[in-house]
Amino acid sequence: MSEIVEELLAKAKKPAEDALALHPYYRGKVQTAAKCPVRGLDDFAIWYTPGVAAPCREIHKNPDLAYEYTNKGNTVAVVSDGTRVLGLGDIGPLAGLPVMEGKALLFKYLGGVDAVPICLDTKDPYRLILAVKWIQPSFGGINLEDIEQPKCFRVLDMLRSDPEVQIPVWHDDQQGTATVTLAGVINALKVVGKRMDEIKVSIIGVGAASVATIRLLVASGVPSGNIIACDSHGILHPGREDVARRKIEFVDKWRICQQSNAEGRVGGPAEAMRGTDVCIALSKPGPGTILPEWVAAMAEDAIVFACANPIPEIWPWEAKQAGARVVGTGRSDFPNQINNSLGFPGIFRGVLDVRATTITDEMAIAAAEELARCAEEKGLDEEYILPTMEDWEVFPREAAAVGVKAQEQEVARLSLSREELLTRATDIIRQAREMTHFLMEKRIIPPVPAGM
Repeated sequence: MSEIVEELLAKAKKPAEDALALHPYYRGKVQTAAKCPVRGLDDFAIWYTPGVAAPCREIHKNPDLAYEYTNKGNTVAVVSDGTRVLGLGDIGPLAGLPVMEGKALLFKYLGGVDAVPICLDTKDPYRLILAVKWIQPSFGGINLEDIEQPKCFRVLDMLRSDPEVQIPVWHDDQQGTATVTLAGVINALKVVGKRMDEIKVSIIGVGAASVATIRLLVASGVPSGNIIACDSHGILHPGREDVARRKIEFVDKWRICQQSNAEGRVGGPAEAMRGTDVCIALSKPGPGTILPEWVAAMAEDAIVFACANPIPEIWPWEAKQAGARVVGTGRSDFPNQINNSLGFPGIFRGVLDVRATTITDEMAIAAAEELARCAEEKGLDEEYILPTMEDWEVFPREAAAVGVKAQEQEVARLSLSREELLTRATDIIRQAREMTHFLMEKRIIPPVPAGM
């Protein structure tokens, strides 16, 4: 077993080693490319001055024409202050830029969305909010990324509620992770034959993703009292004076203290997990963050999602040996990867295609249900509850589901049928993938050096 662990640890380090070699080789991951023809220099009189003045005048008269005359409707800003980067913590906006570029690459390849990294040199939440409001004319949506809590909640909530913000704002660390986690729970419950409205759920780690996950679980039928959440100081309950003293700052955590844990449990993760049907861990990397004996004390046919990276809170085989029937992690080399990259590209594709003004929890749930349905159609089992990113047809289907739900909720500017949305999303995403492969085949994107 120790040899397997050593092999897995070495495998976890390999991407970082390759990244250090390949990032300077390519000098980044995304670039700007033309989408209009340039038949000769005379064409610049159309695309730039003097011809460009004509569409400018039309947009001035009717701002909605910006979606017709520019790429605004397919462009998303990936906005970060670099205060909570991929488990690295507060490394700042410049050091966070490689992550935001990577996010932009995923947006394009998986969702056909043109994304631009915007790393802001401020930690002030109100300046972040102001910056987003200032840049919104150039974008069809905003993806907030790697912002520390509780600031991330305040920034998202204030932008979503601001009437001056006319484009959707989304925080992937909250809503994206929660969406894919919900999809995994939906299908895992089908595998073990349990109902959403009857289960007890333990949440280990109460960061941004966990807070949003709890909200979506409750909206999907899990009784709030059946959720036992545990942070680094113990189980959340109304007697948590440390949270109460900062309840204005930690509004969401204080709400969880009041509305969850109907049994009034106290203690740490062992007590939180006892007798629960589902454990969702979004905490610190393991192994050893969750112990096998804690899993053994869960209900029969337990579900464990240990999502820390690069090492899950408990190794999957340890959770299985302890009695868990379905185990998911954040890693691609284990079954049942819980990866928010399965969510945000398709969700934003659908949002942009109907020009939605916001992304509601109901739209996220629609994406989760469609994601779950895609896996179910292929046949669920204990080691297959979610599609993988290789199943690219998932993303157009998510887009269509989100677009339909946006129209039902009257937050869409365009009206399109599910079939129209599916066709549009499929065409755009296929084009993005084929363009990348074409550039690789023509060696415009140089091949990866041998041995890597």
